[in-house]
Amino acid sequence: KNCLTISSLSTIALSIPLSLPSTQSPQPNLPPFTPNIIITTTIMSTKTKRMSAEEKRKVITGLYHTSKDVYTEKEIVSLATKAGVNANSIIDINQSLCDDNLVDTEKIGGSKYFWSFPAKADRMRQLEHEETVRKIEVLGKGIVEAEVKLADAKRGREEEEDGGNGEEEGEKPMTRAAKMARRSELAKSVAEKTAELDKLKENDPQAIADLEKELKLVTEAATRWTDNVFACQEYMVKKRGMVKKEVNKMIGITDAFDYPDSK
Repeated sequence: KNCLTISSLSTIALSIPLSLPSTQSPQPNLPPFTPNIIITTTIMSTKTKRMSAEEKRKVITGLYHTSKDVYTEKEIVSLATKAGVNANSIIDINQSLCDDNLVDTEKIGGSKYFWSFPAKADRMRQLEHEETVRKIEVLGKGIVEAEVKLADAKRGREEEEDGGNGEEEGEKPMTRAAKMARRSELAKSVAEKTAELDKLKENDPQAIADLEKELKLVTEAATRWTDNVFACQEYMVKKRGMVKKEVNKMIGITDAFDYPDSK
């Protein structure tokens, strides 16, 4: 049986029978010539979809949860590679699962072992849920307290004109904005009057008497310390035989040093 083959990169071959017309008279003892043309088509393989980091985490976590076994780092790299995870990223992804407490790890001897069970993930979700509920309760209490404080702060600050604000009969009641403006004016006036009063105190008889009393006290103290300095100077000159100029330099005074009353 004769065949004519058309060759190309092939994955699937289709065999199509084709009968050619005979140019010679048929021979009774031979079957008709029926060549087969093998037509090969190329099917392009689809490009493998790249996994995202989250998909890789799910694949590796699924390996732990499915087998419920303990693996070394080398074993988990091998299993994850067979599952379609890029071998260069497996160690980092596995470490990120450990950092998130989704995978437990322990170093025994010179090897590190990894494991994870489905119950751990469920327990972590339960704890996260309880923590979220607790935060909601705390925030709820804070909102209630803030609302109470806000209500207290607003009390008496309404913009309504209620007429019960102490205005004289016949006068138009003041709004809160008008009251605040009036308060600012009064505060400014108080500051001006206080400054004027401080100036007038300079001529106040009582203030002058107080100053004279203080002056007498400090003068007496200065006189007492001047006596002490002169006593020290006299001792150094007469008893120790030092020169007066050197003594003055040592004490830190000059020849102009004298009692306050003499100035």
